[in-house]
This record gives sequence, C-alpha cells and structure tokens, in this order.
Amino acid sequence: MNPAELEKKIGYSFNNKELLLNALTHSSYANEHSVHEMCNERLEFLGDSVLGFITAEYYYAFFSHRPEGELTKLRAQTVCEKSLFAFAKQINLGSFLRLGKGEIATGGADRPSIVSDGFEALIAAIYLDGGMDAAKDFVLRFLKTASNVTEEVRDYKTILQEIVQKNPGEELTYVHIGESGPDHDKRFEVEVHLNSNIIGKGIGRSKKAAEQAAAKEALSLMGL
Repeated sequence: MNPAELEKKIGYSFNNKELLLNALTHSSYANEHSVHEMCNERLEFLGDSVLGFITAEYYYAFFSHRPEGELTKLRAQTVCEKSLFAFAKQINLGSFLRLGKGEIATGGADRPSIVSDGFEALIAAIYLDGGMDAAKDFVLRFLKTASNVTEEVRDYKTILQEIVQKNPGEELTYVHIGESGPDHDKRFEVEVHLNSNIIGKGIGRSKKAAEQAAAKEALSLMGL
C-alpha cells in the first residue's frame, strides 16, 4: 500500500518521507534489496524508549493513587507485544510494511513480532519528524482506549476503598450472593456493602470480576 494512505490513517503527515519509509522497512526487505541502512531496527530501538516514556508519564499523571509497582505492571501490559500488535491492527499497519519475499510468503504482515516492531519504529519516526508532542498525540490515542488494560487500570475496588477510608469508622465488605451457569461459563453475583447498606451490585465471570463490577456501580451511583 501507498505510505500516503498510512499518513491519512494516523492523521500525521511526515515532513521527511524517508523516515516513514524507513519505519516501514523490515530487515528482510532491506537485505533482499541491499538497502541495509533502511532497515527499521534502529527506529524500533528508539521507539521502544519513546513509547515507554509516554506511557509512564501518562499513567503517572492519570493514576495518581497507584503505587510504583502497579504503575510498572500497567506500563508493561501496555507496551507488550500483544498490546502493540492490537494497536497496529487498528491502523492496518501490517499491510504497509515492506517485507522480503520469504516473509510475505509466510504471513509476515500478520505476525505479531514483526508488526509490533513496526509500530515502535513508526513511533520513533513520528518523534524524529515532529517532536515529542507529535509522538504523544499518536501514542495517546491508543493508550486512552487500550481495551486490554482498561479494566486492570481502573481498579474500581481500590478507588472505592480510598474514598471510604476518608471517613473513619466506615467499612466496606463484598458479599457473594449467588452464582449461575454451567461450570465452563459461570456467572458470579456480588454486593458491596457500606456498613449495613448495599451500595452496588455486580456480575462477572469470576468473584474478583463481580467485585470490580459492584465497586464500579457504587462509584457510578456516587457520581464518580
């Protein structure tokens, strides 16, 4: 596909088109065409660091209640191959990569390792071409809708607990009130109580998920 189509998809137009072409060039293509300097591996290296910084800064600012260990876990979940591959598929990045004949024949355009590396290279290319603000704009559009970490990031139980702890003497408890469905597809139902009052109910595939759903409802009823 024409790289110009990718620019439309990502909403960014490169001043230096060679940077974009470099980001899209896999080593297999570079080796076949003797253009080793065009391989995207160096950009991938840089993009990994740029992505890590943007992600860390975002989580640090947005989730101020989370300790360092949890922020590290969240960042790791976001920048892992699985997540990057999912991000890259949103812009159909695999179809724009320049691959060698062997990689094309074996489905390289759909291989998570290749496509996720290309995504990091693209981040670096945007950073070098437009600066950190441009790179942030690109990365944050994915971070803010990262479905694979959203529920993990929004730890409703922790948020609710922190709110309740501001009032000494208040106590939260989660009460398992039932379950339904076959063993391979169980549904658990949980109530969250504030002292003796029910403030939320939740259903989930596990007790933990049901508790999170109950806490989420409680926060919603509080207007949070």
